[in-house]
Amino acid sequence: MKKLLLLLAFLFYSTSGFAQQKAVTEKGDEVLLYENGTWEYAEPEALTEEENVVIPTNPTPFTKDEKSSFLLKSDRVHLGFWINPKVWKFEKAKNNEEAEYELTLKSGDLYGMIITEKIEIPLETLKNIAVMNGQAVSPDLKVVKEEFRNVNGLRVLMLQMNGTVSGIKISYYGYYYSDENGTTQFITYTAQNLLKEYQKTCDTLLNGLVLQK
Repeated sequence: MKKLLLLLAFLFYSTSGFAQQKAVTEKGDEVLLYENGTWEYAEPEALTEEENVVIPTNPTPFTKDEKSSFLLKSDRVHLGFWINPKVWKFEKAKNNEEAEYELTLKSGDLYGMIITEKIEIPLETLKNIAVMNGQAVSPDLKVVKEEFRNVNGLRVLMLQMNGTVSGIKISYYGYYYSDENGTTQFITYTAQNLLKEYQKTCDTLLNGLVLQK
């Protein structure tokens, strides 16, 4: 189970991992450019049901847990991640080259990942990117819960996404943040039947997200 869940880390990519890009011709036509050098005219995009959803804001402020005593610093963005070293172990990412750090719960089947990059992206756009990237690996991936939160003074987007990979039902629960210094996906993941058991542990870890001064 542990090895399989670590492989599921590949579900998440940086925003630069798209297989296509949009461009505009001299005549003003919008086209899609593919990595293999081909292109095609883009069709007008209709808003999906998910894109029409108004994301609510949770009025409760979220703060760092007092037992989270170790500050894990990003080398790419101006953020830090307070963790409890008695509960979590971490290392530079190995299973996903797009990530900066990988985390593992010391006693259980819960995992974490920190993906950072230096471009700024609106949070609503970041949500759509996360869903599209996820559906490339898990076609049935869906957002089952979403809200904006105030976490240590930062406005973040919380997403819970459920999907199936190799027949295993997985839940991804994380924070998404972006500013002029870059974009961060701070994600935890486990089997769907275990998320309720680990919910408090996930929130405690994620609420360690802070701005580095």
